[in-house]
Amino acid sequence: MTGPAAADSANALSLVLIALMKGVAYRDADPALWQVLLALQPQVRDQVQPFGLDLILDETEGHAYLRQRPAAEGEPESPRLVARRQLSFPVSLLLALLRKKLAEFDATSGEARLILSRDAIADMLRLFLRDTANEAKVADRIDEHINRIVEMGFLRRLRDPGDGFEVRRILKSFVDAQWLAGFDQRLQEYRAHAAGEAP
Repeated sequence: MTGPAAADSANALSLVLIALMKGVAYRDADPALWQVLLALQPQVRDQVQPFGLDLILDETEGHAYLRQRPAAEGEPESPRLVARRQLSFPVSLLLALLRKKLAEFDATSGEARLILSRDAIADMLRLFLRDTANEAKVADRIDEHINRIVEMGFLRRLRDPGDGFEVRRILKSFVDAQWLAGFDQRLQEYRAHAAGEAP
């Protein structure tokens, strides 16, 4: 293919690759880009493969992202293009609680979107935080943890401040069902950890 059609295809591929390199691509955030991504899946996979990356695309949930491919046995570890994030205890706990809430929501509701208020999220986390007399400080720290999860893309702040947050379904890709199966045991570990750590 040559001429304008080839240029258009190359430009579309560039736009998709740039979007994926910047983070997660969501169907609902950019439907036009999503359609191009679906059409160019093979080319996207070919382009990212030499960098040790895999395209993870979930058509059902409507999101796609790039993941570092683990080194095969005997191969040296490649330099990381996708940074690993070090999570604090409260952030990792809140991610687990949100994932459990999403699983419960999917099992009992016919709705597609799980919307939680800021207070509902704070109440989930507060159960595991050490009691303190400084309620304002606890509230500030909880807001920091929520904001961190918004930055990571697992929560989306809704337009009206009173509307709360949408739990993004991509969380299911990062906290899978197998991990969730051992969640109750992990909660015991979290409670023991929380008993010795301030929020």
